[in-house]
Amino acid sequence: MPAPVRKAWQRSLTTGRAAMTRRRLLRAGGLAVGGAALTACGIPPAQTGTGGEDPRVKDLSAKERTLTFSNWPLYVDVVESGKNKGKRPTLMAFEKRTGIKVRYSEDVNDNNEFYSKIKPQLAAGHDTGRDLVCLSDWMAGRLIRHGWAQRLDPANMTNAVTNLENRFRAAPHDPGRQYSYPWAGTAAVVAYNIKATGGRKVTSTEQLLTDPKLKGRVSLLTEMHDTMGLIMLGMGVDSASFTDDDFDAAVDAVQRAVDRKQIRSFTGNDYMDGLNRGDIAACVAWAGDIVQLGFDNPNIRFHLPDTGYLFGTDDMLVPARAKHRANAEAFIDHYYQPKVAAELAAWVNYICPVTGAREAMADIDEELADNPLIFPDEDMIKKGRVFRPLSEKEEERYEGQFARLIGA
Repeated sequence: MPAPVRKAWQRSLTTGRAAMTRRRLLRAGGLAVGGAALTACGIPPAQTGTGGEDPRVKDLSAKERTLTFSNWPLYVDVVESGKNKGKRPTLMAFEKRTGIKVRYSEDVNDNNEFYSKIKPQLAAGHDTGRDLVCLSDWMAGRLIRHGWAQRLDPANMTNAVTNLENRFRAAPHDPGRQYSYPWAGTAAVVAYNIKATGGRKVTSTEQLLTDPKLKGRVSLLTEMHDTMGLIMLGMGVDSASFTDDDFDAAVDAVQRAVDRKQIRSFTGNDYMDGLNRGDIAACVAWAGDIVQLGFDNPNIRFHLPDTGYLFGTDDMLVPARAKHRANAEAFIDHYYQPKVAAELAAWVNYICPVTGAREAMADIDEELADNPLIFPDEDMIKKGRVFRPLSEKEEERYEGQFARLIGA
């Protein structure tokens, strides 16, 4: 694969989401992802993959009441103590209600690493052995563009069709939500430790890059989409429709901050310790992290810049040639019941995409029900922006520039 893209993969595995996710840090004592290895498989050019044909095989769901689901580590509710320790309540409820046995695998440690595992089977027109996978929106879009995802049947997902929050329906990578449904929403925002800033609010990426009082105490993320998308928004550029020149200008702005030693570091989730201690005064952060840190540290704050924040989703989709599509559709539909969605959101603390879940959350935890980082209010919804899909050529160019910028 092109060197810039390979470096981006390595960066994600060692310092990004795959290396130490919020869920790993706070739910599993900081365990690192093990066994993730890059392969030599290249990324194929965009193509239909199936010549426009429906990439399905005979669905065996009626007689085989099983489902294999690949998800991110610690991305579902788990009992953490007592005799049921390690059990997954919402998943168990699905099995009891439907009679479908779920083989749940936490093997999506990184989008690109997981893609390298399933790409050979998909390219050859074979079953991946998985009936449902959860991938970030841009990677889900790649599979859809290649013709490597099965079209979902809305008749089997009345809860999902009815309860999907409106703003999640307009997905650039999957118009009309024909192939995918969000497991959770993600948000890259500006965060700060108000004690470390001396009581001053931090409200923009411009402040992160230029405020002399923050010099040497600012961190940005090693994830290119999140950092550069938020920086471009701060410069008045729409992250959903930017040009090469726009990206270049944003890189230059960050480079100037690096040269002035304004930026302390580029990090994955390890910014959390520094922000909590106050060594990092302000940063670009993932909203789910800020919810968790805020439980124990009242000095942790966040701000949605007036220019917008970067919004994304982790999406469920059925791979081409999967043999239990109807079972997968039943699973998706189960998690779009408001009560079930609230139980999931109460544990993972990411943006919930299900209408009615906020009211159900009030019976679980009123504080979480009122948290805009889990249930966004109108102001937050209006400020959300997406990072536009990239061509393979653009991905190579932008990742190369970003790698040089952060010294990767």
